Amino acid sequence: MRPELLKGHLDALLLAVLEPGPQHGYAVIEALRAGSSGALDLPTGTVYPALHRLERAGLIASDWHSVGGRRRRAYRLTPAGQAALGEQRAVWDQFSTAVTALLSRGPRPATA
Repeated sequence: MRPELLKGHLDALLLAVLEPGPQHGYAVIEALRAGSSGALDLPTGTVYPALHRLERAGLIASDWHSVGGRRRRAYRLTPAGQAALGEQRAVWDQFSTAVTALLSRGPRPATA
């Protein structure tokens, strides 16, 4: 998938991946990959800056945890992030419906 197709949608995807519960950064990357059947195989250089941006915006929060002697930062949705995800889903539903209607191969209504 071309990276430019993600422009404007990455934040919503990250919020959606975090909706079930807190995850560390690598788990977020894996959830994107698994949830998209491998189509969204994003590098850390794309995901981590976006997570930090969402945190600065107050849409997610993070905590440090030790797992197997290693420190990991776990990210979770805030109430503002949950609200933003709901809004972004509504926008996506409207956008994807319009694009699907235009890109489908069915007949088009005649114009004057």
